[in-house]
Amino acid sequence: MSRQDINRSGEMEVFVRAVELGGFTAAAHACRMTPSAVSKLVTRLETRLGTRLVNRSTRKLQLTPEGCVFYERSVAILADIAEAERNAASGESVAGPIRINTSASFGNHILAPLVPAFLSRYPDITLDISHTDRVVDLLDDRADVAIRTGPLKSSSLIARKLGTARMIIVASPAYLERHGEPKSAAELRHHRRIGFAYSRSIEGWPVRQGAETVTLPVTPGVQVGDGEAMRHMALAAAGLARLVHFTVRADIEAGRLISLLENDNPGDTEDFHAVYIGQGGPLPTRVRVMLDFLAGHVRL
Repeated sequence: MSRQDINRSGEMEVFVRAVELGGFTAAAHACRMTPSAVSKLVTRLETRLGTRLVNRSTRKLQLTPEGCVFYERSVAILADIAEAERNAASGESVAGPIRINTSASFGNHILAPLVPAFLSRYPDITLDISHTDRVVDLLDDRADVAIRTGPLKSSSLIARKLGTARMIIVASPAYLERHGEPKSAAELRHHRRIGFAYSRSIEGWPVRQGAETVTLPVTPGVQVGDGEAMRHMALAAAGLARLVHFTVRADIEAGRLISLLENDNPGDTEDFHAVYIGQGGPLPTRVRVMLDFLAGHVRL
């Protein structure tokens, strides 16, 4: 088969549906194919790429590391194709302002590195980005898109999930040298724990004690208004901090912070969503392309 005869986007779409629906049979039904045809398509794709994308030894479809990378890139490419078709069909110019409300941590560590690529693709769009960890009213804040963390309350907002990040406890080497490193969850009670100065969906630090998970109340000596402020307090040796991993990933790799009590980590995570107002007519193209871009490029 020549390169011109290969329908790459079609293969990607079937592969993505198989991953999202959890198997070849469900993907076959959604794509109006037979399960054997889907299986042969994926096998043909693996042969051409020269690598295994899925493990077939379990009932549930399981991606290999190479399969995970190919899936993520396929989602982004298919989103780009859909966006190009929509713009060509409508003849609509993608331009205008977009106001985004996001947490300081997500804004600095995830959104900011993506902004140059987005503006390069859409040079006629302007961005107005505000940082706050508090939940704002999109109408009052005049925001087109907000990045929300944790469980979403029932509202008129529509959400697109961007990813999931795990939580970890960290401290600076200077703090640990001064106060010692906690060796168990019970020892956290003897350490200064940096807290948030506003209510959250989970008040306290979930930790594993033996076979059960308990929530350790936080009575902090220091309270802050956002995750970035907490990170800086931890870097300054003000105490222990519990943050999403992407916030402190670079600090851990550089040795500026140390991850603590991994064996007592209950493995809890936080979901991140892009939310927008779903009432009042069709979504403006400028907002839609931003949502598509975030869904295709955010990596937590």
